[in-house]
Amino acid sequence: MQITTFNPMILSSHSEDIIKLFEEMGFERRHTVDNIDNKGITSVRMKDANGFCLDVAQIHADKDITTMRMNVRDFDEAYAFLKDHGFKNATGEDHAVESEHAKSCLMISASGFSIQLTQHIRKEDQ
Repeated sequence: MQITTFNPMILSSHSEDIIKLFEEMGFERRHTVDNIDNKGITSVRMKDANGFCLDVAQIHADKDITTMRMNVRDFDEAYAFLKDHGFKNATGEDHAVESEHAKSCLMISASGFSIQLTQHIRKEDQ
């Protein structure tokens, strides 16, 4: 399994407050994706001068979730690997959010540890 990115991700209904906090710590907005899966979810990628990355996503939830974002070259391979190690899809089924640019889902272990699994669709993959 080839991992291409691994960094913290915060899922929150108060994402702008979190983004402002990290901007005050020196992080800058690098990339924004709006209306993910047509559910009003917005994700912002941030990076600081030292190269540390953080993703913050606006979601509809009562409590914030801190997870790890793991980008991979082969989504299906990584998904099967995590399932073989006891992780379950947060939706309770084998559903992934798919767009022309990415495929992703939130995987959760029995203990509650979660990984936001993502494969970015590169031009050479199409």
